[in-house]
Amino acid sequence: MADMANLSYLGVWCQNFPEEKMIQRLADFLGTVPFSLAKPGFSYFTIRAVDAAESPIYEQDLRSVPLDPAGIVELARDHLHSDCAFEAQAYWDLWSFDASESKAGWRSEPQPIELLCYGEDYDGSAWQENGHLHALLGFEHFFTGHAGLLGFRHGSARAAESPEEARFLEAMAWPENLEKYQEKTRDNIRRLFDWVQAIERAIPEGRIRLWSEGEENFEARLEEILATR
Repeated sequence: MADMANLSYLGVWCQNFPEEKMIQRLADFLGTVPFSLAKPGFSYFTIRAVDAAESPIYEQDLRSVPLDPAGIVELARDHLHSDCAFEAQAYWDLWSFDASESKAGWRSEPQPIELLCYGEDYDGSAWQENGHLHALLGFEHFFTGHAGLLGFRHGSARAAESPEEARFLEAMAWPENLEKYQEKTRDNIRRLFDWVQAIERAIPEGRIRLWSEGEENFEARLEEILATR
């Protein structure tokens, strides 16, 4: 659908992040990841140095034998420098609605997430904008819904911008379908908030922020959808 390009993010800024603490904070962060039941473990790992324009200094496809957090930490340990970044890919389960005519319906399916750890001298101090620890959560609509249907602003949905979105809006015109949409989206938000709480417990000195490309205040939008009945 038209708004599928908007992505959502999570960042953790640590009070103290010297080079010697990077590995422990990486381990703490990766240990909180809510892996997909169908695709557990980390499926890809990359190490970069200096900045994002440079070719990776290490890449490993782990899809055949996914690693747990301890395995990723061991791969990272030999490349511990303040100008390095570690990137791990995994999956977590989120509800999604398939609006196609042949198989319309709800499914809790593995969705990709990317976890990053930035040394403070990497890529012009990219951590200042993104956090020392950073996650690309996936498409924004998993948590905010499509077409402005959810939250206090519901009822002011915009016009369909594609045939697929038109089918979706037609399906959501039925109250029982819209109720299910609200329920499944709220469940996705709770899964995200549960993860945030796990990070808060694992890294108590960290400051956590959620944001997205399409919402001015992503966190407030999530709270609004949770509160709407």
